[in-house]
Amino acid sequence: MRLLRTLLRLPFLAVHLGVFLPLLVAVLVFPGSRRWAWNGECLHGRLIRRWSAGLMRVFGFTVKRTGTPLPGAVLFVANHVSWIDIELFHSQLWAGFVSKAEVEKWPLVGRLASLGGTIYHHRGSQDSLHGVMHQMVLRLEEGRPVAVFPEGRTTSGEGLGVFHARIFQPAVLANVPAQPVALRYGAGGDAQTIVAFAPNETFMGNFVRLLGEPSRVAEVHFLEPVSASEDGRRRMADACRERIAAALAR
Repeated sequence: MRLLRTLLRLPFLAVHLGVFLPLLVAVLVFPGSRRWAWNGECLHGRLIRRWSAGLMRVFGFTVKRTGTPLPGAVLFVANHVSWIDIELFHSQLWAGFVSKAEVEKWPLVGRLASLGGTIYHHRGSQDSLHGVMHQMVLRLEEGRPVAVFPEGRTTSGEGLGVFHARIFQPAVLANVPAQPVALRYGAGGDAQTIVAFAPNETFMGNFVRLLGEPSRVAEVHFLEPVSASEDGRRRMADACRERIAAALAR
């Protein structure tokens, strides 16, 4: 059945990547496209949202959302198990992600991530980290949303990792709220470990494997935001982690 599902989805994937992706890229690189709006929504973000929602359908996911994302300058923080987390999030809302530098070299996804305003971080480099923090603060002060995975890496899906407090510092400096977002796959989250990267699995390996998986629900839970305060970034990190953990456990 896995092979059959893969073969059935390949034509839709080919159209989505071979036709709709070039059209999307053409609009995103067009000078001034970021200023265009459609029904009150930035056209740039609307197209990324529609394309990401289509990719989720190609992979057999039915996306369900609960809660409402805050508008404007917000630090969105989410749990992280696979590359498809970004597409699931973007199916509901466009925001520039902070991601590891390797993503820029991934086929197709890397190009789209760059056009979508991804901020790349070179792991182990303090200079890179300072640059990322600076860019985050600038975007938030400009009224633009930023999204991060505070665990710092993908997990096995069996539980949440530690939320690194320093990634919340830009929200404190810009005095904007952090909104936790729980990403869950399968009925009651029973496919969390399936969607997650297997040990030593590459991006392409996970991509092809997920293409052959049974159809499932994918949930996006926009949870109660955590305000920035003088209590500091550690309090924000712990509060966001608690709310995501509670949503994943329901």
